[in-house]
Amino acid sequence: MAFKPPFTGIHAIAFALFDAQERLDRAAMKRQTEICLGLGVHGMAALGLATEVSKLSLAERRTVIDWVAEDVAGKVPLAFTMFGGSVAEQVEQVKAAEAAKADWVILQPPMVGSFGAAEYIRFFGRIAEATSLPVAIQNAPAYMGRGLSSEDIRELVRQHPNICLIKGEGPATDIQQLISVTEGRLPVMNGRGGLELADNLRAGCVGLLLAPDTIDYALRAYNRFLAGDAEGAEAAYREVLPAIVFIMQSIESLLCYGKRIFGARAGIEIHDRSPAQRPSAFGLELVKRYAEQLGPYAA
Repeated sequence: MAFKPPFTGIHAIAFALFDAQERLDRAAMKRQTEICLGLGVHGMAALGLATEVSKLSLAERRTVIDWVAEDVAGKVPLAFTMFGGSVAEQVEQVKAAEAAKADWVILQPPMVGSFGAAEYIRFFGRIAEATSLPVAIQNAPAYMGRGLSSEDIRELVRQHPNICLIKGEGPATDIQQLISVTEGRLPVMNGRGGLELADNLRAGCVGLLLAPDTIDYALRAYNRFLAGDAEGAEAAYREVLPAIVFIMQSIESLLCYGKRIFGARAGIEIHDRSPAQRPSAFGLELVKRYAEQLGPYAA
């Protein structure tokens, strides 16, 4: 662990990139990381919703950990999301992240059953106790169908102080409420493809964790906001907003169309792993139009 919290700025969460036989594509994954680092991201992550982690075997998840860690090579803070239906499964992946010298880990609620807050607090707490790494919680009830309230998160963090960041996936108003309830002592990142980017920063977000399709525009907006140029940040956000709205209709839309916009801008051919949302002819027209408007990555 070379970097320590707080983790701030615009962090990229890698897409899972497959070849025509639906196997993980080593060259494409490496190129994705190179692009993100070249653009100046403040951190890299993998194995989240954008990485289609539920479609990856445990061995493939370990492969992604090894590849991304090798390609990042300690240049920026590195995180991996833990996916699994039990404490033991997530702890096993935490140990793989530790071995790869990750700087922090992000825990997701188990995608089995539906339980009360006390059970999720126990679940997250047991995993947090199994590592010395800084721990974040992904709180994405709209996308995952389960989550914690702001008050529940405050209690979780009180019990487990190495839980030091929340990865939210909600409206800026919800993010501001969480920051208020935790009295500004708990750093919060949002995602949602960069929707409400400037308002998230105004609400007190320390940054965003985003797939790389439009991340160069998010970086431009964030850097301008940090420099005190709120109008410039809004202008950068307005440039990319139509594409974000198109991409972020759902997680499936992000994986279908957002990934294809990334591929078109990066010169990487995109293949789906079944089951997957397939693009329509009109959707592909929009991909082409938005990719041309956004332009190739300057990295």
